[in-house]
Amino acid sequence: MQIVKLQTKVDIPKSEIQIRPTDRLLFVGSCFADNIGKRFIDNRFKAIVNPYGVMYNPASIWHTISLNPSQGGKPFDIAVFTLGTNHVYVEKTTGEIVDNCQKRPQRLFEERELTIEECSNYIKQSVEAICSLPFGGGQGRGAILTISPIRYAKYGFHESQLSKATLMLAAERVAREYDNVEVFPAYEIMNDELRDYRFYEPDMLHPSTQAVDYIYERFKETYFSEDAKQMETEWQPIRQALNHRPFNPDSEEYKAFLKKAQEEEREFLLRWGGREEVK
Repeated sequence: MQIVKLQTKVDIPKSEIQIRPTDRLLFVGSCFADNIGKRFIDNRFKAIVNPYGVMYNPASIWHTISLNPSQGGKPFDIAVFTLGTNHVYVEKTTGEIVDNCQKRPQRLFEERELTIEECSNYIKQSVEAICSLPFGGGQGRGAILTISPIRYAKYGFHESQLSKATLMLAAERVAREYDNVEVFPAYEIMNDELRDYRFYEPDMLHPSTQAVDYIYERFKETYFSEDAKQMETEWQPIRQALNHRPFNPDSEEYKAFLKKAQEEEREFLLRWGGREEVK
């Protein structure tokens, strides 16, 4: 009897860009970047996520990079840029693309769409700012581009698809130009592997927590070094212990349990490179 495939799995080869436990990571982009980046922070990686707020389009992502969000002058090792849309808002009086309308009247702005060329140019500026040296040496070992799987209903679904297609073409153009830039197919995973509304939030637009967890696991398969996998594995029981909520937090038994978990946390941080806290 022939086995029927019930899922179309996206083939993703193991990447040469490998995330290490001591790497400094930057996530910038749509709320999907927030969701993925938060999982890195929760797992005690040195990650900074959208330091100036959520950025949906390539121009706004470049604005974040140009503001130099690196902490203490230290460069990032790997950046993940999540592109949501090619639609931008331009302030009429200045002609400049704004990242946030700050609740000012709509009449002060006009909406327009970035071309493939414009999108790729903004992405290239962001990539070159992070990856100023060749792959494997010094600062900026690599950049990973993703297209957010979140659809924009306000444009209409056809227009949303056109927007995503523009971003895909721009991202692919940049990835082909640089050896240390890759496109991770988050959008394709959501639409091919998870093509069921049970993997969406009730608005039927945003991926559910389960879906984001799944995409995160595929990301790990692609980019995590063996040391990074081991670090995360060791952290999980410690994290569970620290997050445990007892019936009686004042009991001596729980105080001893918490003290042990905190000691294990300190040992963990020292073992994996003396990780400093990254706000």
